[in-house]
Formats: sequence, C-alpha cells, structure tokens
Amino acid sequence: MSTRISWEVRDESRVTVVRLAGSLDLATMRTVHTVLDRCLTAQPDALVADLTGLAVADRLALSVFAAAARRAADWPAVPMVLCAPPPEAATWLAESTACRVVPVRRDRAEATAAAGAAAAPRLRARLEPVAGACRRARELVADACGRWNIPDLAGPASLVLTELVGNVVRHAGTPMQVTLTLRRPYLQVAVRDGSPAAARPAGDRDLLADGGRGLMLVRELTRRWGSSPIDDGKVVWAMLPAN
Repeated sequence: MSTRISWEVRDESRVTVVRLAGSLDLATMRTVHTVLDRCLTAQPDALVADLTGLAVADRLALSVFAAAARRAADWPAVPMVLCAPPPEAATWLAESTACRVVPVRRDRAEATAAAGAAAAPRLRARLEPVAGACRRARELVADACGRWNIPDLAGPASLVLTELVGNVVRHAGTPMQVTLTLRRPYLQVAVRDGSPAAARPAGDRDLLADGGRGLMLVRELTRRWGSSPIDDGKVVWAMLPAN
C-alpha cells in the first residue's frame, strides 16, 4: 500500500464502495488506478469511489477516474460513480471535459443509489470443476438470453461460455464464478477461476492439438476477449455483439 494513498473496500449490497484517502497527484494516481482496476475486475454490479479523505494535489491526476470509468463502461460493464469530493476537487471535476464521463454525487448514499440504478442486467452462478459444469453453463446462457430477449445469441454464447468453463475444468481445476452481463451493444460472458495462469491465444495448430477448437472458437465468435489477473486467480471474458 502506498504511504501517500490508502484505501478501504467494502461490498454494500449490489455495490462495491472504495474509500480513498491521502494525497492524489501524478505519482500516486498509478496506485489509485491499480486499486480501481482490481475492484472493477471483480465485476461488482457497480462501483462507488468515496473521495471524502482525498486531498487533490494536482488536478491533472483526477483524470484517473475518467480513465477507469471508460474502461469499466466497456468491460466489465460496471457503472462508476464518485462521491463527496473536497470542494476544490469538485469544482475541477465539474470543469474538466475528460472527467464528465464520471457522475459525481454529494454523499455515499446518493452515489450508491445512482450506481445501483445504472447497473446492467447480470446473471451469476458458482460452478465446481466437474463434468456437468459445461451443461450448467449452457443452461445459464439459455436462461439469460430468454430473460433479456436475445434468443439469437443463445447459440454462440453457449459455445463461447462452454469453452471458457471447459478450460477451467481441464486446466485450472478450481471452483469458478460465471457471470453474464447485457450492456448493449454487447453480451459479456466471464469466468473467474483460482488459477493465476493466464489464458492466451495460441497458434491454430496449438489450439487444434487439444482435441477441439479451443480459444480459436472464442476468437471467431466474439468481438473481443481477454484474460485479466485478480488477487486469487484470473477472469477470462468475452464480448459478443448484441445489437
């Protein structure tokens, strides 16, 4: 933990709240970015950054919140709201074009309500690394696509999620959390497991050598996919067009 920035993370109902304290400048903004990134990668329904204890030493450093919000709006589709900035920082946020992408609220209660209201539809399930996990993953996709009236995506999303879950069963061997999120123009699928080994694209020969199409299938059916490290493993995610 930085000697100039401290943080506390709490899960409040559907919203994660991170309380930042210390001095924010061009040096410590890297720490703030890392903290926010870790919170977002955990895929909460929404994220509130409480700035009550933050002293802004350089207004340019406030851009870290805009960068995090833009990243979150893409993947993992997590709305982000700031609350209770010091008066001078509140003025700078209001004046900054770059920072206007992040809503600012007066206090935590107001920010939590706003963030929760902006949350995208999500469906989550925890699966064990057993043979039936892939079947359960397909059932989850069918359920989500039925709820959200996107039946045309049930087929491709099932193939993608089955491959991601199958990779955990075959290689990681840990319990996993599966998350489906609809934030148009994308349906996002993600699998969080307990292995730090990143999923990486390989050559077609390597992908086919494992007895199936593997990650090549994910690459072909999605707009983007990636592997993001977390403290206790990784999240492998993919985005399918949902126009």
